Amino acid sequence: MSHRIDKIEHLIKEEVSLIFLHKMQDPALSLLTITSVKVSPDLKLVKIYLSVFDKSKRELVLERVKASTGYIRTELAHRIRIRYVPELKFFIDDTTDYVEKIENLIKKIHEDDKQGES
Repeated sequence: MSHRIDKIEHLIKEEVSLIFLHKMQDPALSLLTITSVKVSPDLKLVKIYLSVFDKSKRELVLERVKASTGYIRTELAHRIRIRYVPELKFFIDDTTDYVEKIENLIKKIHEDDKQGES
Protein backbone atom coordinates (compact mmCIF):
# COMPACT_ATOMS: atom_id res chain seq x y z
CA MET A 1 0.00 0.00 0.00
CA SER A 2 1.25 3.44 -0.81
CA HIS A 3 2.38 5.97 1.71
CA ARG A 4 -0.20 8.44 0.38
CA ILE A 5 -3.11 6.08 1.02
CA ASP A 6 -1.83 5.42 4.55
CA LYS A 7 -1.74 9.16 5.22
CA ILE A 8 -5.25 9.64 3.82
CA GLU A 9 -6.60 6.75 5.93
CA HIS A 10 -5.09 8.24 9.06
CA LEU A 11 -6.39 11.71 8.22
CA ILE A 12 -9.92 10.48 7.50
CA LYS A 13 -9.97 8.41 10.72
CA GLU A 14 -8.88 11.42 12.76
CA GLU A 15 -11.29 13.87 11.12
CA VAL A 16 -14.33 11.58 11.19
CA SER A 17 -13.62 10.87 14.87
CA LEU A 18 -13.63 14.61 15.53
CA ILE A 19 -16.88 15.01 13.59
CA PHE A 20 -18.51 12.35 15.76
CA LEU A 21 -17.11 13.92 18.89
CA HIS A 22 -17.96 17.58 18.24
CA LYS A 23 -20.63 17.82 15.56
CA MET A 24 -22.90 14.84 16.11
CA GLN A 25 -25.16 15.50 19.08
CA ASP A 26 -26.85 12.08 19.04
CA PRO A 27 -26.51 10.37 22.47
CA ALA A 28 -26.61 6.95 20.79
CA LEU A 29 -23.25 7.78 19.20
CA SER A 30 -21.54 8.56 22.50
CA LEU A 31 -19.74 5.24 22.96
CA LEU A 32 -18.55 4.81 19.40
CA THR A 33 -14.99 4.20 18.25
CA ILE A 34 -13.56 4.14 14.75
CA THR A 35 -11.36 1.06 14.71
CA SER A 36 -10.21 1.07 11.11
CA VAL A 37 -10.38 3.03 7.88
CA LYS A 38 -9.66 1.45 4.50
CA VAL A 39 -9.35 3.59 1.37
CA SER A 40 -9.64 2.03 -2.08
CA PRO A 41 -6.58 2.42 -4.35
CA ASP A 42 -8.47 4.85 -6.62
CA LEU A 43 -9.44 6.98 -3.56
CA LYS A 44 -13.14 6.82 -4.49
CA LEU A 45 -14.38 4.66 -1.59
CA VAL A 46 -13.66 4.63 2.12
CA LYS A 47 -14.74 1.79 4.40
CA ILE A 48 -15.00 2.92 8.01
CA TYR A 49 -15.26 0.25 10.70
CA LEU A 50 -16.99 1.17 13.96
CA SER A 51 -16.89 -0.43 17.36
CA VAL A 52 -19.91 0.17 19.59
CA PHE A 53 -19.51 -0.41 23.32
CA ASP A 54 -23.13 -1.46 23.91
CA LYS A 55 -23.67 -4.55 21.75
CA SER A 56 -27.45 -4.21 21.93
CA LYS A 57 -27.31 -0.79 20.24
CA ARG A 58 -25.06 -1.73 17.32
CA GLU A 59 -27.78 -1.82 14.68
CA LEU A 60 -29.33 1.43 15.93
CA VAL A 61 -25.96 3.20 15.89
CA LEU A 62 -25.09 1.88 12.42
CA GLU A 63 -28.50 2.98 11.13
CA ARG A 64 -28.05 6.51 12.52
CA VAL A 65 -24.51 6.80 11.21
CA LYS A 66 -25.60 5.68 7.75
CA ALA A 67 -28.44 8.22 7.85
CA SER A 68 -25.84 10.93 8.59
CA THR A 69 -23.38 9.88 5.88
CA GLY A 70 -24.10 12.92 3.70
CA TYR A 71 -23.54 15.30 6.60
CA ILE A 72 -20.33 13.52 7.63
CA ARG A 73 -19.01 13.60 4.05
CA THR A 74 -19.78 17.32 3.75
CA GLU A 75 -18.01 18.06 7.05
CA LEU A 76 -15.07 15.95 5.92
CA ALA A 77 -14.88 17.91 2.65
CA HIS A 78 -14.52 21.14 4.65
CA ARG A 79 -11.77 19.67 6.83
CA ILE A 80 -9.42 17.87 4.43
CA ARG A 81 -7.66 19.04 1.31
CA ILE A 82 -8.07 16.41 -1.36
CA ARG A 83 -9.47 16.83 -4.84
CA TYR A 84 -12.31 14.34 -4.47
CA VAL A 85 -13.96 13.42 -1.17
CA PRO A 86 -14.58 9.67 -1.39
CA GLU A 87 -17.86 7.89 -0.82
CA LEU A 88 -18.16 6.73 2.81
CA LYS A 89 -19.37 3.26 3.79
CA PHE A 90 -19.79 2.35 7.45
CA PHE A 91 -19.57 -1.13 8.93
CA ILE A 92 -19.66 -2.62 12.42
CA ASP A 93 -16.27 -4.04 13.42
CA ASP A 94 -16.95 -7.42 15.01
CA THR A 95 -13.30 -8.27 15.65
CA THR A 96 -13.74 -7.99 19.42
CA ASP A 97 -16.63 -10.47 19.27
CA TYR A 98 -14.41 -12.92 17.42
CA VAL A 99 -11.59 -12.50 19.96
CA GLU A 100 -14.04 -12.96 22.84
CA LYS A 101 -15.41 -16.14 21.26
CA ILE A 102 -11.90 -17.59 20.81
CA GLU A 103 -10.95 -16.72 24.40
CA ASN A 104 -14.09 -18.43 25.71
CA LEU A 105 -13.30 -21.55 23.67
CA ILE A 106 -9.74 -21.62 25.05
CA LYS A 107 -11.05 -21.24 28.62
CA LYS A 108 -13.51 -24.08 28.04
CA ILE A 109 -10.73 -26.32 26.75
CA HIS A 110 -8.61 -25.57 29.85
CA GLU A 111 -11.58 -26.25 32.14
CA ASP A 112 -12.26 -29.55 30.36
CA ASP A 113 -8.58 -30.52 30.75
CA LYS A 114 -8.66 -29.76 34.49
CA GLN A 115 -11.84 -31.81 34.92
CA GLY A 116 -10.30 -34.68 32.96
CA GLU A 117 -7.25 -34.71 35.27
CA SER A 118 -9.41 -34.98 38.40
